[in-house]
Amino acid sequence: MKKSEWSDEQLEELLRQMPKIQDNRNPRDIYQNLSRKNRRQPAWLIPAFAIAAALLLFILLIPKFMIGDEFALNGAREDKSSFVEKAVEDNDTSISMNKSPVNEGKSGGEQEFTTATANQTALYDHELGNGKVLNYWIPDSQAQIIIPVSIIVNSDEGNWLSLLNKSMGALTEEDWGLMEYYPLNATLELSADGTSVTVDVPSDHLYGQGSASETLFITVLKNLISSNSDIQKIYLSTNSEPGIEFSNYGPINEIDIDSVEKVAYFLYTPTGIDKPFIVPSPDTFTTIEEAFEAMYVDIPDLGLTASLLPSFLFKDITIDNNRLILTMDDNTKMSDTEEILYSFEALLLTAKSFGINTVLIKNAPISQIGPFDLSAEIKVPVAANYRTIQ
Repeated sequence: MKKSEWSDEQLEELLRQMPKIQDNRNPRDIYQNLSRKNRRQPAWLIPAFAIAAALLLFILLIPKFMIGDEFALNGAREDKSSFVEKAVEDNDTSISMNKSPVNEGKSGGEQEFTTATANQTALYDHELGNGKVLNYWIPDSQAQIIIPVSIIVNSDEGNWLSLLNKSMGALTEEDWGLMEYYPLNATLELSADGTSVTVDVPSDHLYGQGSASETLFITVLKNLISSNSDIQKIYLSTNSEPGIEFSNYGPINEIDIDSVEKVAYFLYTPTGIDKPFIVPSPDTFTTIEEAFEAMYVDIPDLGLTASLLPSFLFKDITIDNNRLILTMDDNTKMSDTEEILYSFEALLLTAKSFGINTVLIKNAPISQIGPFDLSAEIKVPVAANYRTIQ
């Protein structure tokens, strides 16, 4: 038995904290009862309150004597061995949980979990699962550009347009550093044959107030519908009557959608936001070489910064059956950083806009960029700027 390490002062303090026991009998009655007895009373007739006090003190002190200072006195008959076993289990669980992020970031015990892995921006095929991807186009805070943002929704809850309408209100644009633009003050309906969309606005809508607002609205509609479907026709109406009146464009009854391809992707970082958005250029390009060349230079008027770092130097660019083969320069120096990851994702999205399915990097100075294994062909993203919503 381990010797108690309690001092006299601690024992006194313990006794002070014990509940007070009051004997409500009249002192005279107690004296009379005692005086009637001429002989000593048996031990078992000790007043009940004294026995209770002794038992309580024993119960409180015995755990301390048995296991020392490892456990705090709690005044309850708790099974200490169970307590210890639980503490060990909790500690093991904590250790396991702390290890799990590292294990999740490894592939075959080789790839370490890095910040770059956690900060990829786009949505990739293996992340989609059974869900459906939806693409929204959201204006920046200055309404100069529109930014693609992708989300994943349950594909069993309707067609793409009903899902799009249903999810609009869940977007948190301001939290992302963008303009609060959704839900649209309009009703979007799919035609019976699924070949067109009708956009109906109320008479008090504000989308026709000024050229900037009108252009933004029409551009958002075109991109919103074309990036989620193959539809090429939009019909406009106001209170179910054909046409929307725009102050600068005049009345417009319908809009034709031209598929936008062959663009370059740049970086846009809203104020107060750490992770950049990767956004398409306003201009299109004839070749992917021209697009890559443009991506080395900022577009300050639109708040866009160069997406390709000088580290990305190519001595050969080849397209073969929707596969892009990039051979890097022998003098290229590169490390696995967030900036390199964003550059590489901008490259992948640009390749996607040119009809590329996979990208193969040759002569790379490193073997890994974030989650991407540069020794294998890499699929282009499903969509840009993936965000989660409630």
